[in-house]
Amino acid sequence: MINLFYSIISYGIIIFTGLVGLFLLIILILFLNDTLINQNMKPEDFKDQKPRLIIEDYLSGKVKAWGILQNRSGKVIRQFSAVLEGRWDGKQLILDEKFNWSDGEIQTRQWQINKIDEHNYEGTAGDVIGKAKGYSYGPAFKFEYVLIVPVKGREIKITFDDWIFKQDEKVAINRAKMTKFGIKVAELTVMFEKD
Repeated sequence: MINLFYSIISYGIIIFTGLVGLFLLIILILFLNDTLINQNMKPEDFKDQKPRLIIEDYLSGKVKAWGILQNRSGKVIRQFSAVLEGRWDGKQLILDEKFNWSDGEIQTRQWQINKIDEHNYEGTAGDVIGKAKGYSYGPAFKFEYVLIVPVKGREIKITFDDWIFKQDEKVAINRAKMTKFGIKVAELTVMFEKD
């Protein structure tokens, strides 16, 4: 009887270990897949393309935006419209954002974005952890940051890989991949129109 008990326990440990190992393998594959895909596109890839996006020029004044939020499988889960108002003082862009979500939520954020040199920026905002890093080449602007996002009464840290591509003097398109522990949790698509 005792041997049967130990056999059942041993068999249960083997199954549990196998399931944990399988789960960890799946997480590793998802992480590597997202990491390798993310490394394919760099801001410098756009250095010789036009029109040139100088973020402090484009976001100075009033810019309107419309966007969708998709979950990891691509289903649209929220939509919004937004108004952005920026002020450039020659060194720093102060950008006020107001998002009107389709479910009635209103969200605001103020960015302080400093230009380090022709291609590099740093930014801060009240719900951003540490400093955002920005890179500008040709029509592309990449912004990397960790945002505190309220979800069901909790606050979670989400990493943003945020790309803006200027189309012409008025229109730009934004795609942001949102990850947690390196695994994609959502994507944001935004269309900007400068007044």
